[in-house]
Amino acid sequence: MEQQIINLLMYTIPAVITGLVTFYFFKEHTKNEDGRRRFLLHKDMQANAMPIRLQAYERMALFLERIAPSKLLIRVTPLSANKEDYESLLIQNIEQEFEHNLSQQIYVTDECWNIITAAKNATIQLIRKATLLEQTDTANKLREVVLTEMMGKLPPSDAALSFIKKEVGEMW
Repeated sequence: MEQQIINLLMYTIPAVITGLVTFYFFKEHTKNEDGRRRFLLHKDMQANAMPIRLQAYERMALFLERIAPSKLLIRVTPLSANKEDYESLLIQNIEQEFEHNLSQQIYVTDECWNIITAAKNATIQLIRKATLLEQTDTANKLREVVLTEMMGKLPPSDAALSFIKKEVGEMW
């Protein structure tokens, strides 16, 4: 009886060890295959998403160029001499441009989107401050004051544009 138990163990133990080793190798192989598939899928998605992301950055760069005060004031001319009407027209133009590009936020990083939004808000704030100055009494004077204010400084959109360029450069 004791001999039969020893014989049984001599056949069972190697079979169990072989089964465990086989199970381990199959488990590792399956895990590696899943990782490879995920990598290939991610690589495919990156290749397909890259042109869309670049287009989003291009559109946001165009937005920032269009809201730069020097370009905005040339493109959007006053409809009357009233400075408040012109202020509203400029801000409305900036907001419309922004809303037109709102969907691009899903393709750019959160940090980039926050910087773009801050540039938009800073530009609006610049226009509002210029409207409140005593020397600003007409729409044309508002244009002059904003352009004079920007003479020595870079527009807020330039900092955001630099950030976009840096981010796009890191994509390569």
